[in-house]
Amino acid sequence: MPNPKITETLLNSTVSKYPNLLKFCYFLMVFVVISCGNDTKSKTTTETNENVTTETETPTTSSSKTILFYGDSITAGYGLDDTNDAFPGIIQSKIDSLGLSYEVVNSGLSGETSAGGKSRIDWILNQDIDIFVLELGANDGLRGLPIAETKANLQAIIDAVKAKNPSTKIILAGMQLPPNMGQEYTTQFKTVFSNLASENNIAFIPFILKDVGGVKELNQNDGIHPTAEGHKIVAKNVWEVLVTIVNSES
Repeated sequence: MPNPKITETLLNSTVSKYPNLLKFCYFLMVFVVISCGNDTKSKTTTETNENVTTETETPTTSSSKTILFYGDSITAGYGLDDTNDAFPGIIQSKIDSLGLSYEVVNSGLSGETSAGGKSRIDWILNQDIDIFVLELGANDGLRGLPIAETKANLQAIIDAVKAKNPSTKIILAGMQLPPNMGQEYTTQFKTVFSNLASENNIAFIPFILKDVGGVKELNQNDGIHPTAEGHKIVAKNVWEVLVTIVNSES
């Protein structure tokens, strides 16, 4: 064990010879303490920033609601250069101009019958739908299919929508046939839609092609599918019923 007196003598001698050594040692100790403090502070700041970043990156959900148009070639915009010119696209533009939080989904399929609509409805209902506009049956009528089958298929679609979400608002679009299909058949066909709307207590568009059907200049060369100008009128017919539901839901 070293002699304390000798150690003290050596230390005093060293300090007297190197007066700056003590100051250097003191400075070194202070520097180490400050460095450790800054390192701790740096770690704390980094952890805080990471927490802030995590909170900032939390995804937000959209508040917009969905209007889905489920139909045939009329909904799909058959024959138009731009499908946005079809009535669902026109209604989306109308909604946007009014600043309403609704997104239109066009699920129209050219050539679709009520049976075809029934077969694909479960797949369509995999998304959240606030307003469901049903426009099917015209191709059934033009093919002379049994009216009872058309009604049953449309009812099945309505039932599926209600079962998936009872709060979804349903609008049924009525359709009429040209007189060459026979008076009895065309009359029965027309009443199917109004009866379904009444029986299910859902909103009803009496005739989606009102002021367009049979008007040559508003239809394409086939005399069946509306032109872009015709679709503007169709959109007006739909909006007259749709707006009441949109306003009630907003």
